[in-house]
Amino acid sequence: MLLIKNGNIYTMAGEVIENGSILIDNGKIVEVGKDLVAPLDAEVIDASRRMVLPGFIDGHTHLGMWEEGIGFEGSDGNEMVDPVTPHLRAIDAINPMDEGFEDAYKAGITSVVTGPGSANVIGGFATAIKTYGKRIDDMIIKDPVAMKIAFGENPKRVYNSQNKSPMTRMATAAILRENLFKAKAYLEKKESAKGDISKMPEFNLKMEALAMVLKKEIPLKAHAHRADDIFTALRIAKEFELDITLDHCTEGHLIADYLAEEGKAAFVGPTLSNRSKVELRNLSFETPGILNKKGIKIGIITDAPVIPIQYLPICAGLAVKSGMDEMEALKAITIYPAEIVGIADRVGSIEVGKDADIVIFDGNPIKDLECKTYVTIINGEVVYCNCC
Repeated sequence: MLLIKNGNIYTMAGEVIENGSILIDNGKIVEVGKDLVAPLDAEVIDASRRMVLPGFIDGHTHLGMWEEGIGFEGSDGNEMVDPVTPHLRAIDAINPMDEGFEDAYKAGITSVVTGPGSANVIGGFATAIKTYGKRIDDMIIKDPVAMKIAFGENPKRVYNSQNKSPMTRMATAAILRENLFKAKAYLEKKESAKGDISKMPEFNLKMEALAMVLKKEIPLKAHAHRADDIFTALRIAKEFELDITLDHCTEGHLIADYLAEEGKAAFVGPTLSNRSKVELRNLSFETPGILNKKGIKIGIITDAPVIPIQYLPICAGLAVKSGMDEMEALKAITIYPAEIVGIADRVGSIEVGKDADIVIFDGNPIKDLECKTYVTIINGEVVYCNCC
């Protein structure tokens, strides 16, 4: 059993508890409040004058799929020979031994969504995982958590270099539609067969994967920077009545009123970077704050390793500097991404029954560049301690 005492607890589920305590047992939070009593043999962490937060969550990364300091041998996020690869699974490519995971939990990031890149129109399954462990199977929170799709420059550039489709935005949309229609027909045949093997369609792993999207078991995770690409993503999602998140959403601030009407969540970033391609020309740290004030649920992301994963709290801080409310920025790297990807029953806030993923900081991690992580706890285990 573990007791954290005397901390200023930002639960992300209610008011800040000053000089509060958290009791942890068997990897779960069992009590939160003031003046808690723990068994005499409980391990105690004194968080006096420190900020206690739920572990940070990055809702869009490629952590462990593009390994730190390695070229082709550690690049496993884009299968750039076929624009349609829904059957690929991130968990088969993640290397938990990559240094990026240690960077993450040392900075207080305890959970991430990681998945395929944006080379293909349909990239494959993304997964939600913890950032500490040696075997990916033991780190999974939810798998799969989404189906990666991509619009805009990246699929065009990749397949233009191969002199094959898609070379235009029209083709990107058409390829996505075509495969959703195929998956719909495949699913209808399976359902009409009613278990009769002689009437079943020939097994197709790609269609099986897309069937999960059509049945709304998982959402589309749409890479879309430019306003027109965002609208195309929404258009197709409506056509097939699919769930969708808008990932990157770089020009979201230019169409904020429209996005508020649509009511879809957005993962905003990576913003701590240069305008490296045409569709990033309107890159701004004002975007998350503008969308948030319109009532759109957002998560702030690094797209690691595009931005190193440890800079997630800095990205939240820069959003605050550009007009976002501080508490909302903290929620955008804790409870909001958890809610968006469907893992809030386990992570994202400090509440009884949830996983004990808790970080103690010496200061405010989104306001103070000199702030250091004091302790990181994942599943009730102290995985990093800067106590000495």
